[in-house]
Amino acid sequence: MDFHAKEKYDVYDLVDIVKILRSPEGCPWDKVQTHETIRKDFIEEVYEAVEAINENDAEHLREELGDVLLQVVFHSVIESEKGSFDLNDVADEVCKKMIVRHPHVFGDVTVKNIEQLMQNWDKIKMQTKSQTAITESMESVSKTLPSLMRAEKLHKRAKRGGVVPKNADEVFSDVEEKLAGLKASACGDSTLRQKKLGEFLFSAAALSGMLDTDCEQSLYDACDEFIKRFKAFEMTAAQKGIDIQGSDSEEANRLWKEILTNEKLEENKNEQN
Repeated sequence: MDFHAKEKYDVYDLVDIVKILRSPEGCPWDKVQTHETIRKDFIEEVYEAVEAINENDAEHLREELGDVLLQVVFHSVIESEKGSFDLNDVADEVCKKMIVRHPHVFGDVTVKNIEQLMQNWDKIKMQTKSQTAITESMESVSKTLPSLMRAEKLHKRAKRGGVVPKNADEVFSDVEEKLAGLKASACGDSTLRQKKLGEFLFSAAALSGMLDTDCEQSLYDACDEFIKRFKAFEMTAAQKGIDIQGSDSEEANRLWKEILTNEKLEENKNEQN
């Protein structure tokens, strides 16, 4: 095996390592992997890198970015084995893309503000992707994105076609209308309920954009808050000797409502201060 240990490695050493792992004398697992078998690993590594960013932990982020880079290299090596492209081709294409999409930096285009910059970016992006209609740009939004994130992107792209709510009240009204439709479907079949729930969530994503918030991050934070709330509930229940394992426990339900009420009172108190 033609491999020499080093004190400091670079990205091309990583390429060589992956090639060795996939060679006939390499790792039995690595050499049989395909794009399809490791695509979930790619998603997982990206999410772990995002978690490190949320933690504001540079050391953790460095580690997770390494895992993401490994995925990029791994997929590139698989294609290089087919003679399709290699890591250099990947870098070449993204460099050219960045140069073309930043004419205000690498060309002679002048922009007055971020809004104009983003308008130019969108136009260039559509041109380079040979998109002539807004619908085409919507269809290009990845379907594998978390659905709330995808919904936000679709709403943003709809704005290019003039579909812009006048104000937040208009969007609130739409959300309320969709919620009413969801309530009305409660006794309907599961297909209708799912459709109405989707319409409600899609409207909520539009509201997020109008309020200049991140829908995905909002739900992420809400999940964390729910875990903290449940932890307090579980600890209090244990102290009071309440069994929360029973799904029909009236005591547990009363305690949960009590915690929610106290939390609401605390929120109101903080808002008044």
